[in-house]
This record gives sequence, C-alpha cells and structure tokens, in this order.
Amino acid sequence: MKYYIIASIIMSAFFAGCGKETGRNGVKKRPNFLILMSDNHSWNHLGTYGDQVLKTPNIDKVASEGIQFNNAYCASPSCSPARAAMLTGQDIWRLGEAANLWGGFPKVKVYPDLMTEAGYHVGIEGKGWGPGKAEANGWEHNPGGVRYDSFEEFYNEIEKGQPWMYWYSSRDPHRPFRKDGWKKSKIDLSSIEVPPYLPDTEEVRKDIADYYYEIQLFDREVASYIALIGEMGQIENTIIIICSDNGWQMPRGLANLYDFGTKIPLIISWPEKFKGNRKIDDFVTLNDFAPTFLELAGIDIPAEMNAKSFVNILASEKEGRIDSDRSFVVTGRERHAFVRRGGAGYPGRAIRTNDYLYIRNYEPDRWPAGDPPLFGDVDAHMLQYPAPSKFYMLTHREDERVRPLFDQAFNKRPAEELFDLAKDPYQMNNVADLSEYAEIKKKLSDQLTDYLISSEDPRETDATFDWDASEYYMEGDKRPRPGQKAIEALGLEEEYDYLVE
Repeated sequence: MKYYIIASIIMSAFFAGCGKETGRNGVKKRPNFLILMSDNHSWNHLGTYGDQVLKTPNIDKVASEGIQFNNAYCASPSCSPARAAMLTGQDIWRLGEAANLWGGFPKVKVYPDLMTEAGYHVGIEGKGWGPGKAEANGWEHNPGGVRYDSFEEFYNEIEKGQPWMYWYSSRDPHRPFRKDGWKKSKIDLSSIEVPPYLPDTEEVRKDIADYYYEIQLFDREVASYIALIGEMGQIENTIIIICSDNGWQMPRGLANLYDFGTKIPLIISWPEKFKGNRKIDDFVTLNDFAPTFLELAGIDIPAEMNAKSFVNILASEKEGRIDSDRSFVVTGRERHAFVRRGGAGYPGRAIRTNDYLYIRNYEPDRWPAGDPPLFGDVDAHMLQYPAPSKFYMLTHREDERVRPLFDQAFNKRPAEELFDLAKDPYQMNNVADLSEYAEIKKKLSDQLTDYLISSEDPRETDATFDWDASEYYMEGDKRPRPGQKAIEALGLEEEYDYLVE
C-alpha cells in the first residue's frame, strides 16, 4: 500500500507539471510521440548497451539524455505478432490469427485509433503493423495508422497546436543485408564478438558486420528524424522512443523464445519532463506501449488492454529497480513462416525473470526451426538470398565444432527448457531435467500457467483457437521456398510440394 501511495504522489506531481504548459488557447499541451523502430535488432547491439565494435553515436546520445531499459522484450519473436501486441496492449494469444506472421488483424481497439479520436494526428512510415492482411478483417488502413511517405508529408497535415504521433519503421537491419555491408561498415572483423551459439568463422563475422552496418544506417536515420523535429520546433514537447520489434535474424534469434529473439533495445527520451541518463532494470514489453502512451496523452485505457502502463517509471527520478511488480515477462509464439507441412507452427510460451528463462514447447515433436532440409523459420531469406551464418551451419553440420551448435539451432527440443542465466547467459545448457532445479522449474511453470490462465490463453484454458489452420495471407508464389541455387549448393534434390515449385 505504501508503494502505491508514493507512486500516486509522484504521478500527481508529474502531471501537474505537464499541465503548466499551455497552448495559445490556454489548453494544456499534450505531448507528441515519435517512435523510431529498427527491424530484427537484438538489444545488445548498440553502443549504449555495451557493444564496443559498432558505432551508434546518435542513439547513444539519446540514451544519455533519456531512459534506457535493460529488460525490454517484445511479446513474440516475430514481426506481425510483436507489432500487433504493441498496438493493442494485449498478449498475442488474445488476438486470434494476429498471433501468426502473415495473419489477419482483428477489429479491436488500438492506441493509434484512440489517439486519433482524441484529437491526435497519427501516421506511420514503413511497415507499421505487418506483414499480414488487416483488410481481411475490415480495416481500411494499417492498424498502426495512415501511411505517409515521409515525416514532412505527415507534418504538413498537422493543424496548428495539434498533438501528433508518428511511427517510423526502418527496414534496417532486416535481411537481406546490403551487398558488401561488412566492407562499408569499416569494422575490423577480428574485433567482433561472436556469440558462442554461432560458429566463429570468417563467414559468420562478415555476416555480423553486414548486420552492424545496417544498424549504423539506422543510427543515421534516428539522427535525421530528431533533426527534423528540431527544425520544426517540436523537440521540446516530443517524446522520442527508440526500439526494435524483435531480435536479430540469426539461428536461435528471430522466431525463438530465447533472449536473442525476444529481448530488444528500448530508449525513451523527453528531457523536458523525464529525468535522463537513467538505466532501468524493471521488465517491460512492447505491449506496455499502448497503456503508457494513452496515459501520457490523458486518454482512458480500455479494460481489454491487459498490459500495464509504465508512466510511473518514466516519471520517477530513480534508476535500477523501481516497480516491484515488474519482475518478469511472459512471451509466446505460434506460427512464424509457412515452413512445416500443413501450415503447422511451433507453439511455445516462456517466462523470463532476472535469474531464469523457462520455455514450454507445446509440440516438441515438430521441428522448431521448420521442417528439414531447409529449416525455413531460421532466416527464410536464405532460400532466395545468401544468409551466410545459416548457410555455413547447414553445409558444415558434420564438422565436430559445428555439430553441437547446429543441433541446438535446428534439431527438435524437449517440452520444457530451463536456463540458469547467471551460469548460462547465452541459454545453451538446458537444466530442466536436473534434480537440483526441480523446485525452480515447478515454481516457474506454475507462475507461467497462472499468467496464461488469467490472460485467457487457449493453450491453457477451455477456449479454443486453431492457429495452424489460420489463413496465411502471403501469396503462394512469394512464400519461402528453396531456389535452385540453394538446392544445388546443399545437395538437396528431394521434392517438398509445399515449398518447392
């Protein structure tokens, strides 16, 4: 009770401060929001998060002036579901087919529409929500907002004094990476730290350097958008949010419930109101954006949004651990790419605490990375474009140094996985079956189940929803399939009617 009284006092003081700023008509000014989102970018690959190799001076500067979240996660390690959860403020299993990549989007409340109704000018540039087919459920525009080709075009439609929300979705660092990015990055390959779940080879180092180059391009984009709002006199009343949608496109990254698929960078800056140069260890998710933005804009939060606003953290002057209720996050996945017979996904749920990661795999007999021989849930672009890290692991799987890494990334997994993060930060040693972890496993399993039941997950309740049978809206001739070069290079001659023409 004491905590909530203190939090209430802090929040009252915060909003009282906001109310002192008024527009020309004496009306309280509401903040603007600028979201700058990278695509498939893990949290640890920024200078401010400790990467000593790639150069991100512009993002690092925003972090020094703002708030850096060290435990930020997406709802699902897949673009469409992660973005759907962000827009709706709900867990993916509450959103029907939107829990799948290339699915639909139900007609539910999203914060962009609620902000538009409240007088905000709202727009997106780039992907927004997607990929998928929102119009199949009656949407007349992207659920993220009306699409614009540039911020200038968007800004020209803002009425005098009107607050705005703009979401720029970069294509970087999404595969396929730009040709010879490793050369353009000007990064010394020998200085790259290759995570132990990938082979440490020149091919992999070049692949990581390509990825780094694209992050450095995103860093320049961040600088350009901040410069734009500065030129337009909007910087003081604009909340800047820098984040990613999910983890990097590497084996054990994207489409996996390990940190490398779900943990993202998140930096929020509003120097006029938020005390800067703070690092926060509380657990937050992209889902929390919806109630947070609505609260900051003075808009009622719909009851169906089961995510939680973190305005109390933004308004605080503390760092480290602030909200004792934010001690864990729950993530999940259903179908990523169409890479298993019959359109089957690889359903799973996970709970991440400070000390452990527990994963529940509902269909352990399925291939987590997609059916062999192509394992299309891992970097499907390899089928049309070279993806060096995956390609190296496939072609060198019999190498005694590669085989254990190949097995972890591509082979079947048990129904339960548990990782002791203090001993195993790269989550490579599953201790779920060890007797000394039995009590911890049960506690985390029960905690996960309780959360899933309370949030009405069909995987743990009497409700039913068949994600495997849900429509996959990507046109058949564009679905991930092996190109002739990939077949020849890998020596794969067998026909897979759902993948091969």
